[in-house]
Amino acid sequence: MSATRHLPDRPSLHSNELFEKQWQLYQKILRHNYMGHRELYDVLQVFLADRFSQPFTFLDLGCGDATFSVRALANTPISLYQGIDLSAAALEIARQNVAVLSCPARFIEGNFFTVVPELISNRDDGFDVILASFALHHLSYEQKEQTIARLHELLNPDGVFLLADVVRPQEETRENYLHRYLGNVRRDWQAVSAEEYASIEEHLLSKDFPETEATLTTFASQNGFSKVENLYQDKIDTTQLLCFFR
Repeated sequence: MSATRHLPDRPSLHSNELFEKQWQLYQKILRHNYMGHRELYDVLQVFLADRFSQPFTFLDLGCGDATFSVRALANTPISLYQGIDLSAAALEIARQNVAVLSCPARFIEGNFFTVVPELISNRDDGFDVILASFALHHLSYEQKEQTIARLHELLNPDGVFLLADVVRPQEETRENYLHRYLGNVRRDWQAVSAEEYASIEEHLLSKDFPETEATLTTFASQNGFSKVENLYQDKIDTTQLLCFFR
């Protein structure tokens, strides 16, 4: 199967089963606001409302079901929403959620690392806003830089790339950051069962590669962005919302 595939009418049984297993834990985390989505997306909503009085186009990388993106985009003059995600089941829900925005919407099932170059090759227009929410940290160091360079190319003049993600302090190694993060999970995520904690731990240790703000800023400056602004940082120094200005 190619890396990019437009959303099918019906997801497969296998993807449904896998999605359902992960979905329950994901929803529990969101319901209890364990990753601080509410605070982060409140800041994002204010930023978008302040910056855009004219229609703008929006690309959502790793959009999931788009619940929080829709909240941030409510009452804005969005003229086009495009979502990319690996899960067809999540995109089916996203399609329903995004419908309330009353703007054209497109969805692609695939890995955004490979989809973005295809969008650059095939595009008629760029995007005014690109959001990557808790997705970029799954890429390698080199892939992160490549993606940031490609997003600069995909943005319209005066466009912005918004990165909501785990970001480690300058003095912390990946191993120390993950150890501290998992300590917070054990202490504060009280609704999570022992089995669910084991799943979270396995995911973080095998798939999470957070960079420092300084590294991300360097990627930006070396690939054409004019500046990077920290719009939000959580109280326990694990998560940030960074704005890359084209």
